[in-house]
Amino acid sequence: MAGVAHNRFQGLVAAPFTPFHADGTIHEEAIDRQIERLIADGVGGAFVCGTTGEGPSLTTAERMQVASRWAKARRRLKLFVHVGHSSAADARALAAHAQSIGADAIACLAPFFFKPRTVGELAAFCRHVASAAPDLPFYYYHIPSLTGVSLAMRDFLPEAVRAIPSFVGIKFTFEDVADFAACAAFEGGRLDMLFGRDELLYDGLAAGATGAVGSTYNYMARFYRPIIEAWERGDEASGREAQARANRIIDTMNRHGGMAAGKRMMALAGIECGPVRPPLVELSTAAAEGLRTDLAAAGFFAV
Repeated sequence: MAGVAHNRFQGLVAAPFTPFHADGTIHEEAIDRQIERLIADGVGGAFVCGTTGEGPSLTTAERMQVASRWAKARRRLKLFVHVGHSSAADARALAAHAQSIGADAIACLAPFFFKPRTVGELAAFCRHVASAAPDLPFYYYHIPSLTGVSLAMRDFLPEAVRAIPSFVGIKFTFEDVADFAACAAFEGGRLDMLFGRDELLYDGLAAGATGAVGSTYNYMARFYRPIIEAWERGDEASGREAQARANRIIDTMNRHGGMAAGKRMMALAGIECGPVRPPLVELSTAAAEGLRTDLAAAGFFAV
């Protein structure tokens, strides 16, 4: 059993963008606006400095700076701090810092250059990182499309439970819903399995998710409440229809540049978060206008 006090998370967790000034420095004041927007939208948590937050493109000092600013909201939003890094020493420093600022939990993805080859190696790396913040619940962040570490999570869980005293679950950002379902059922469903594919939220709920982490929850929470409500009342037809509405907007975002488009969508929703960092490429003025036009056609501004 996990060695830290922990309650399973229910609801939506936004993976917020890291806001930058035009010169590339962190725009801390924009984080305050992001916090207020999530609270107003009924989002229950923030997963900071992950993929959407361009965590791997930030320095360790910048990641601490961002997490510290988000910690201002820690009693109003549950604060998950992503501490994953290819340097174990930096990951441990980030974990210790997250504990020092009062974060609610930490998460760590697999090293993505020298990769763990087995679930045992992965669990050992995670234990090393988690031990730097022994009082915080620890989540493994499974995102094989970016890390290249595609080990089955149903095989990882027994190793993680044995090796990591603070282990409480997985942020599962992958399309293998069957693997997710097996993890959600592990040991009677006692672990906290957070589903991380916005476009498959209904399937994630059906597979056992109670909480979900996603980038589009920053500016589209209103599109996902009907999905959750339909699932809770057993109305699959309405849930699938609501998911299809959200997916039309997600598809539009992906066609127009993915992450860079998502950051522009945040601006369209009223909070300017600045440019993306290289190697991501900022949208041109014409591309941003095309995005806006296609979003209107997809219903982004209609709800």
